Amino acid sequence: MPNIMEASDLTLPALDVFTRLTEAQLRNRLEAEKGVFIAESPKVIARALDAGCEPLSLLMERKHIDGQGRDIIARCGDIPVYTADREVLAELTGYALTRGVLCAMRRPPLPSVEELCAGARRVAVLEGIVDSTNVGAIFRSAAALRMDAVLVTPTCSDPLYRRAVRVSMGTVFQVPWTRIGDQPADWPEAGLERLRALGFKTAAMALSDDSVSIEDPRLTAEERLAIVLGTEGDGLAKNTIADCDYTVRIPMSHGVDSLNVAAASAVAFWELRARQK
Repeated sequence: MPNIMEASDLTLPALDVFTRLTEAQLRNRLEAEKGVFIAESPKVIARALDAGCEPLSLLMERKHIDGQGRDIIARCGDIPVYTADREVLAELTGYALTRGVLCAMRRPPLPSVEELCAGARRVAVLEGIVDSTNVGAIFRSAAALRMDAVLVTPTCSDPLYRRAVRVSMGTVFQVPWTRIGDQPADWPEAGLERLRALGFKTAAMALSDDSVSIEDPRLTAEERLAIVLGTEGDGLAKNTIADCDYTVRIPMSHGVDSLNVAAASAVAFWELRARQK
């Protein structure tokens, strides 16, 4: 039976997870492996549940209890379900709930790079991408355009930040991912070496005089390829580019010099996807 409670008290400690804790506090609450993330909207929450994520509590508009939140409540067992009218929830959270349903969930354990990449032919590597909107959009493209996995470097924004999860439409729970190193010093040299040890060639997406076109047939001919994408503005670090097997450019026209990293990822994932044998 659902445990439905009125969320009328702004100071209720149980609501901190939705209203007062920062993303960093959610991630590191109690212990790193016991951190929390927030999934927003029934569709995203359903994908997280499908992936085996553990729900801890729900916050939703009252009208959704018997509406679009009903199936979610049924799947979550007897966890607390906090509810109120839309205006009260906006006051609690500081913003309007565009989809009316939030779920606090336990962070799943991350696999090792070696476990994640076993059998993978195409992986995306996100180097220092700090905008969670871009991270979410890249995951959505990775899911749609046949990436087997995503690796994020130690300085990359967390894929389970609320905005990243929302923008990805829950695909962060469909595309396997993990961190390639825990400290900044673990990337790029050590990280690229791990990928090479797993049989991957590495392709740095960057503007360079010695780059090859994304249409170069050598790229699609690679059995295992890691597509490395850099941070907004500065792009990939020079030593990352130097250490990769290929430097790859997307041909441009009309004087445009580059694409936003999320748009570039979609082009790269499609063009460099593994072909059927």
